[in-house]
Amino acid sequence: MDEQAIRVLIGEVERGRVSRRRFVQTMVGLGLSAPMAAQMLASAGVASAQPRDAAPTPVRRGGGGDLKVLMWDAPGLLNPHFGRGLKDLTANRLFYEPLAAAGPDGELIPVLAEELPTAKNGGLSKHGKWVVWRLKRNVVWHDGRPFTADDVVFNWEFAADPATAATSRGPFQEIAQVDKLDSHTVKVVYKKPQPYWGVAFGGDGLIPRHIFGASKGASAREAAGMLKPIGTGPYKLVDFTPGDFIRAEINPSYHVPNRPFFDRVEIKGGGDAVSAARAVLQTGEYDFAYYVLAEEDVLKRLEQGAKGRILAVPSSGVNHIQCNQSDPWREVDGERSNAKVPHVFLSDAPVRRAISLLVDRASIQEHIVGRNGQITSNFLNAPERFRSRNTSWEFSIEKANQILDEVGWTRGPDGVRAKDGKRLKLLFQAATNTSVQKVQLVVKQAAVRAGIEVEIKAIPASVFFSADPNNADTNVRFHADLQMYTTFTWLDPQFFMAQFCSWEIPSRDNKWSGRNITRWRSAEHDRLWREAETEMDPVKRAALFIRMNDLVIQSGVVIPVTWRNVLHAVSNQIVGVQPNSWDSIFGSIAYWSRQG
Repeated sequence: MDEQAIRVLIGEVERGRVSRRRFVQTMVGLGLSAPMAAQMLASAGVASAQPRDAAPTPVRRGGGGDLKVLMWDAPGLLNPHFGRGLKDLTANRLFYEPLAAAGPDGELIPVLAEELPTAKNGGLSKHGKWVVWRLKRNVVWHDGRPFTADDVVFNWEFAADPATAATSRGPFQEIAQVDKLDSHTVKVVYKKPQPYWGVAFGGDGLIPRHIFGASKGASAREAAGMLKPIGTGPYKLVDFTPGDFIRAEINPSYHVPNRPFFDRVEIKGGGDAVSAARAVLQTGEYDFAYYVLAEEDVLKRLEQGAKGRILAVPSSGVNHIQCNQSDPWREVDGERSNAKVPHVFLSDAPVRRAISLLVDRASIQEHIVGRNGQITSNFLNAPERFRSRNTSWEFSIEKANQILDEVGWTRGPDGVRAKDGKRLKLLFQAATNTSVQKVQLVVKQAAVRAGIEVEIKAIPASVFFSADPNNADTNVRFHADLQMYTTFTWLDPQFFMAQFCSWEIPSRDNKWSGRNITRWRSAEHDRLWREAETEMDPVKRAALFIRMNDLVIQSGVVIPVTWRNVLHAVSNQIVGVQPNSWDSIFGSIAYWSRQG
């Protein structure tokens, strides 16, 4: 299909003769991603779809009583600029909202914006240098103060300030200035052309200037843990114990008419994923269990309780093993895993290659993961346009032994290999979860047969994924040789692939806010990433990300295991829950309700 044919098809969508879904499906069939197809429609001025609602339309706000939720991997910090991991980002959406959020089909949907910027409405520059956001009027923060353009300008200033050390800073650093055009209009001017302009204000939530304005900069992180969340979301915070409990009440001034349905939301943290699923599927004590990371046979038994259902959400998440490129056992400049000191043996490519051959993905998928995911050899798996076809995986203990023999790692009397007086011993850490520890055990059993000693360490999820910079047991501090967890990309992979950029290495100086957790450095990857930042041709840009992925996989610094689905347990009485691969499951919580 040539350019003219595509323009004709866009015209048919605009006139209502072809559905948005049909257009997106056609473009995907041609090799485009769903988000890119949606952006084509947005750029042409075709109105975006509104959130779909499977529940009956309510005639008034509230009246639904309590919604009881379990999050075994409970949030530790409620601030969209400092959250670490899916748990924090998920819970934040109860309270904080962005200008726009990704819908299930990968298209942006206005939230605090009155409409999406398009070329037709004057909101998008032809060359990707600026975007004009028009804000919803009559939106107020939880304390009654109005939401205005000043708040949008402030969020850029807050996140882009290096002293703030915000985890959200990446896309905001690409902005040259944010101009307030009037009380409800801002113009975002970029330092250079932006191939995908929705990242900065189109994912996580915004915080109020009048609350956080005094704590911008070096004091911001401490204030984030001290100040009560004040957002524009459907619920207001009543009580919060990090890693344990959240109590929220309805926002009576919420900007969506007759929403939300539930009067209160109670989130209980801790425990384990299986117990959480059981409380929804079998006993019916809870309405919703978040991210039930459990084995397939366990889920099938629990589903026989018939009080709930498993909601499988295809995601962009990749469960992977990271190989520390720094030495976690030597302290330099007051920190372990300092990038100045290479790992004693994981900095050697042959050792990393041998370890990758010891991951029995087929057994892991069949016996442990089940519908939680599928085998992958890529780190970047979604959107589809960016997924490489150049990689492969292999499980071979024989080849792993051969590689280690060739590079001089010889077996000692106890069967453990050594070289230059150093034993091939690894500490392998991950968050505490039954199925995760079983995956670690599968790797350990294969490693033993290759002469590698592996010690397994399980850290409570609330500790492992903590945003506390003083917590030494987090995945970011990486005080181990290997670690495993799942990480997720967004509609555009620019920010996602920044976790391999050399300037993103976490350290004491940046308050451990860097995203390059493996401490890997590659001039080639840095160059490709910088080139992708400004490449406006979608085909060329996709090729750059594929090359980045291939470079990372070939290096062996990460070992992809499975491309994950996110599973939630939902009571049969709860309706309106919208599966969405690109946004928090709570992004649509205002549309949930109870039947029966």
